[in-house]
Amino acid sequence: MLQVKNLSYEVIENGQKLRIIDDISFDVADGEMLVITGPNGGGKSTMASLLMGIKPQTSGQIILDGEDITGFDIDHRAKAGLGFAFQQPPRFKGMTVKHLLQLSSGGELSEDESCKLLSNVGLCAMEYLDRQVDSTLSGGEMKRIEIATAFSKPHKLCIFDEPEAGIDLWSFSMLVQQFEAI
Repeated sequence: MLQVKNLSYEVIENGQKLRIIDDISFDVADGEMLVITGPNGGGKSTMASLLMGIKPQTSGQIILDGEDITGFDIDHRAKAGLGFAFQQPPRFKGMTVKHLLQLSSGGELSEDESCKLLSNVGLCAMEYLDRQVDSTLSGGEMKRIEIATAFSKPHKLCIFDEPEAGIDLWSFSMLVQQFEAI
């Protein structure tokens, strides 16, 4: 279970304090899916970054399965069981998709396991395993590969920042089924 208590995030812009996230509290029970929607600039990506430890909260508490992870950095939050998929997935020139999947899984993956991960996100696996994770991939392909990396390892909780970005509606409905499965 994830518990978020009185989470706030402020920045200073032009000498003015701007509160981006203001005293937000919510719980996400085991097996529950929470979707946060809102307008551009509404704080959705900021919330995801705060939960993962990419940005430091100004105040509040984040508790995962009874453990206070508020002071944990991104690495320790990942080790505690949080998974994350960025809004804009990073690209790694010279790294193959297969290698990226293995790194994200934390161990060796067979070709069959790698292919299943890619197939689960709507990619024809054999066409992608040896491709580089670089600018030759479209935004939608990158998004799917990143979601596959999140699926490659069990997590207590996965955070997906705009998982639909660059993905057609039919494919996204298939991905929703995968999100529900985890």
